[in-house]
Amino acid sequence: MTNSETYPGTFFTFEGPEGSGKSTQINLLAEELADLGHEVVVTREPGGTPIGEEIRHLLIHSSNGKDMSPETELLLFAAARAQLVRELIVPSLEKGSIVICDRFLDSTTVYQGAARSIASDPVAYINQFAVGPVTPDLTFILDVPHEESMRRVKRRVTDIPDRMEQENSEFYKKVRDGYLLLAGSMPERFHVVDGTRSLETNREEILKTVLENL
Repeated sequence: MTNSETYPGTFFTFEGPEGSGKSTQINLLAEELADLGHEVVVTREPGGTPIGEEIRHLLIHSSNGKDMSPETELLLFAAARAQLVRELIVPSLEKGSIVICDRFLDSTTVYQGAARSIASDPVAYINQFAVGPVTPDLTFILDVPHEESMRRVKRRVTDIPDRMEQENSEFYKKVRDGYLLLAGSMPERFHVVDGTRSLETNREEILKTVLENL
């Protein structure tokens, strides 16, 4: 069952490796849709709620998270997601809003499943438990080669890099391969965008695709 059969709103998500440019494209899309008269809610994972932001700090920024096991990481991401779905995403979809989320369940499938090598069955079960009936209507993957992803991360980091920014080249490669494999398995939901192209070219492609889906 799609969201359009359950809620009057529409749910778009953006995925991609670190430094892929998804956050920039989310902001551009939200402005365009708001200018067209749509009610737009933008959020992020992990985070988006007070509880989720506390979990985000522990997952990404806290020094206490440096020895976190992959299983703990998986469950914390799921906890933040469960809260976000019930506190923000579902109420917004019920009101007919367009919800745009920076990362969602596919990040867990790729980062904790493919890159951290946790078995796919528990990852899928935990994902489903966390999101309930909510599935993105359309997911954009901003795709960049892992070498370019690492270069961009190094350019943007001016302070202590977070846990994900500290990962090695092999991890980034697994993330990219995981996203492309996921997109190939569900082409009806995923739209892959070449993140090495110009910002304006990708802005136009994403907006055109969104308007066609609306």
